[in-house]
Amino acid sequence: MIYFDNAATGGRKPDAVISAVTSAVKLCANPGRSGHKLSLACAAVVQNCRNALDEYFNGRGFERVIFTKNCTEALNIAIFGTLSAGDHVVTTCMEHNSVLRPLEYLKKSGVITYDVCPLTDGNICPETFASLIKPETKMAIVTSASNVTGAIPPLKEIKELLPEKVLFVCDGAQGAGHIPIDMKRTGIDALAIAGHKGMMGIQGSGALLFSERINPRPVMFGGTGSESISLDMPDFYPDALEAGTLAFPAISSLLEGVGYLSGRGESIGKELLSMTEYFLDGLKKLSSFRAYSVPNPCGIAAFGHRDVQSEFLAQELSESYSVAVRGGLHCAPLMHRALKTEEDGLVRVSFSHFNRKREIDVLLSALKKMN
Repeated sequence: MIYFDNAATGGRKPDAVISAVTSAVKLCANPGRSGHKLSLACAAVVQNCRNALDEYFNGRGFERVIFTKNCTEALNIAIFGTLSAGDHVVTTCMEHNSVLRPLEYLKKSGVITYDVCPLTDGNICPETFASLIKPETKMAIVTSASNVTGAIPPLKEIKELLPEKVLFVCDGAQGAGHIPIDMKRTGIDALAIAGHKGMMGIQGSGALLFSERINPRPVMFGGTGSESISLDMPDFYPDALEAGTLAFPAISSLLEGVGYLSGRGESIGKELLSMTEYFLDGLKKLSSFRAYSVPNPCGIAAFGHRDVQSEFLAQELSESYSVAVRGGLHCAPLMHRALKTEEDGLVRVSFSHFNRKREIDVLLSALKKMN
């Protein structure tokens, strides 16, 4: 099957990632829980991954790299662990439900208020975003790239217009591994990443990186392997936010994923930009289809059919042509409302570094038959 659903999860992994996971599953111990050699060896891998992520994203130190099972958990820690009664948040209509649902829950619980920045010509305007800031605004949350269209908000320009006191949180699920994300240069206070997409890791890998300006409270409590005599969670990072056994095979995969991307990131982005451009150029020749994306280094191309719902198109591509894409609303309801596609949704094609243009030709040929 031709796999074009990489924005949901990366379909193919580098050989080094597969090898690392295989080794971890064959023989591993609990990192940070025992003093024997195998446990210490596993703990070293975990530490190496913290160091690698901190370096890759130019973070604020390895101790402020927290491992999670996915980007959603990382965002929940940043949001629930930081916001308090009376706080205000500004976010965008591009956001995934992993941002919107926590904010809506806190709003309905009477804890916070929030405002949503609309689209301007398919993206987020820094000046419009900044106009929503209030005296009580504590946090601004902006995605690194839309998971619907692949549009990339101008993070640095948005940050430059924010008051100094406002914490800047970035959802890196779609951007990480595809576009350069420099926490210090951009002024990002918290970056949530998914290890299983552009970062080349497996499912179950994610992380939250955060600066000294943000100190999330624990949202989960349990064993950490440190200060075990105390009934309270440790008051230092990373232990304060990592309750329970870490997903060692997933972390091992993420370490190898970062290693694979180092030195390749720019070229991979160019490859994906070329793939989306190639596909969208072909789609223009099919009158029944409308594209909602422009070429982008995240490898995402969204489109709709004038007569057929997106989920039916995706099903037909799968069953009749063995092409895997995603149809529907993509867990981003406000983006679909902004695009006026909330009724039929969109078909999302998302390419990988491992895809080839001949596979895109198969997809375009199938769509021509459905035109």
